[in-house]
Amino acid sequence: AWVTPRPSVAIRVNRMPDATLPDLVEQGEVPAIAAEFLRACIRARRSIVVAGEMGAGKTVLLRALCAEIPPREAIGTFETVRELFLERHPERHPVVHAWEERPGSGERTADGREAGAVSLVEALKNAYRFNLQRYIVGEVRGAEVMAMLEAMQSGGGSLSTVHSRDAVSALGKLVTCMMAAGRQVSPDYAARVIGEAIDVVVYVSLGRDEHGRRRRWVSEILTVTPGESGAGWAHSHVFAPAPGGRLAAGVLPDDHAWLAEHGFDTRVFADGLGAS
Repeated sequence: AWVTPRPSVAIRVNRMPDATLPDLVEQGEVPAIAAEFLRACIRARRSIVVAGEMGAGKTVLLRALCAEIPPREAIGTFETVRELFLERHPERHPVVHAWEERPGSGERTADGREAGAVSLVEALKNAYRFNLQRYIVGEVRGAEVMAMLEAMQSGGGSLSTVHSRDAVSALGKLVTCMMAAGRQVSPDYAARVIGEAIDVVVYVSLGRDEHGRRRRWVSEILTVTPGESGAGWAHSHVFAPAPGGRLAAGVLPDDHAWLAEHGFDTRVFADGLGAS
């Protein structure tokens, strides 16, 4: 109270609480060929970051990607405010451990910490005892990126979201988050870890259609690899932005044999049918 001239309330309504990739394809938010690519990435245990502006639909897409995780896998979700609700669908994912950040009581302990607070960093570290196969971090805003990247380096196949203005700047945003963890993190070290841990960045755009209604769509998908000589990262667009809010086929990663192994028809992509 008393931090603004008048009280305000924001009510977040999950428009698609049980979203799947086929749902997003049907609604025109993800082209079918891009959905197949993302499905192959999940099956191949590639670590994915979903990026976009506020309200662009990052959580909905993250939920749809989670729906592609095989049911036999143990999943941990880590959120500031619980929104994924994977634990509500045991028929799809019978083993889900859902952690939520807990704010403190406002009082401080002798070491300066807020009494009763549990951060996402602490939750992620404690979760290592659960032998999880997928770590899903609802949103990365600060120091929790360290634990998230450690999880990605350990097992692969982890998922997260981050605010950014485009797919490439999402990587820079993660560098900023890492450096917020402490002075011991240099920009070079942060870039190197990100290049080693993250495999794919998906960007969700937000705009308006001709009737003024909100429109959300996947506008970029890029792959990330470690930079030469272990310095930073290198990236390439598998799907690049095209005029009119469309996707254009870009370049498959050099080691794209794993895509065919997990159900993605690289011949269709090579024939130029990736554009949609």
